[in-house]
Amino acid sequence: MTDLRIAKYHGTGNDFVMVEDLDDANPLEAALVAALCDRHLGVGADGSIRVVRGTDRDDFFMDYRNADGSLAEMCGNGVRCLAKLVYDGGYTTATELRIGTRAGTKHVSLDVRDGVVATVTVGMGPPAFARGEIPMTGRSDEPFLTEPFDVGDVTYKASAISMGNPHLVVFAERDPRDVDVTTIGPRIEHDARFPSKTNVEFIEVRDGVVNVRVWERGVGETMACGTGACAALVAANEAGLVPAKAQVRFPGGTLIVKRTRDEVLLTGPAERVFEATIDDAWLAARGVSA
Repeated sequence: MTDLRIAKYHGTGNDFVMVEDLDDANPLEAALVAALCDRHLGVGADGSIRVVRGTDRDDFFMDYRNADGSLAEMCGNGVRCLAKLVYDGGYTTATELRIGTRAGTKHVSLDVRDGVVATVTVGMGPPAFARGEIPMTGRSDEPFLTEPFDVGDVTYKASAISMGNPHLVVFAERDPRDVDVTTIGPRIEHDARFPSKTNVEFIEVRDGVVNVRVWERGVGETMACGTGACAALVAANEAGLVPAKAQVRFPGGTLIVKRTRDEVLLTGPAERVFEATIDDAWLAARGVSA
């Protein structure tokens, strides 16, 4: 395949290189994704999403990879971007969609205004608390909620939650802007207690708003994280710090998260930034092909 067409989208600053491959003809290799997502030598993004037509009961499938090229189970901001792409691009007229992901099918509702998708609500599924489901070492059926978590000589209070991918929510007890996320985040990401590594959210609740900075597995610090917003809300709700619905504020913007009896709902915007064609010479110089 030549003349690789891509689009750049973001959801509250969490940005993605989007590739339309509706017929599932050209899976993206890890090396190509890493090259595209490079912020200095490539397009620059937190991850890549290949948009594929769904099979069976799904309308579309989200083939998502982190910026380092590794496969990821789920991305809440990415699902919203995919929904905007397929609706605004004329691939569907439906405002209720079923999007397949590696974490299962997600139900998506589109708020369309003047023919353009303004916000998207994603049914993110229920949170999982058992260590075996996260996964986290220890007894597989035990939760890890508001418990001490040692990082070197420092002990934090934290909760481990899966939202289709693993998260450790750290109760920072201070403004997350004052936390050394770029040092502590990777240490927790690669901690041996998380055999599949983990995303890390540093949270503080103030005036009913959950303020967050996030370190994403396989990416680094990002402007926002959809599954991280859900994990943060659930952890804060379990700790009695917020009700079941609250604003979750990241450096890149604010998301609305609501916890119901059956699942967690994530609502927020998605925005198309630009479309482009990647030069074959650029690909060849990096030893990758589309």
